[in-house]
This record gives sequence, C-alpha cells and structure tokens, in this order.
Amino acid sequence: MAACIAARHPKWDERPLLVVVRKTGTELSREQLLGFYEGKIAKWWTPDDVVFIDEIPLGATGKILKNRKR
Repeated sequence: MAACIAARHPKWDERPLLVVVRKTGTELSREQLLGFYEGKIAKWWTPDDVVFIDEIPLGATGKILKNRKR
C-alpha cells in the first residue's frame, strides 16, 4: 500500500513525498521505487523521497486518513 502526500519544501513550499508499506518478506529500496517513475511521469511530479512505514492509517470505510499521514 502506498500514498503520496505533500511535504514541506523550503524553495517550492510543497513537494511530493511517497509513503509506502512494504509487503511482508519483500526487499524494496527507495531507488527502485523512484526509478519506476522515470520516463512515465514528468520529472517535477516524481516524489522527492520515500518513507517506509508499518501501516497507513485507514478510516472505518477503508479510506486513507490523509490528515493523520502528515
């Protein structure tokens, strides 16, 4: 599971930050994830960084709780 959120940036005010939950037993690096976007989206849309977390907060209906991710 993954989500992209706005993170504060000193020059651009906000930039995309990718928040990812790894599948159990898998090895996945920041470079692999960011490399996936090369040539598929505009460079300025590519997230600046990746943060790996244990779980993404979900509401009662299964939607991502955006306010708790930040």
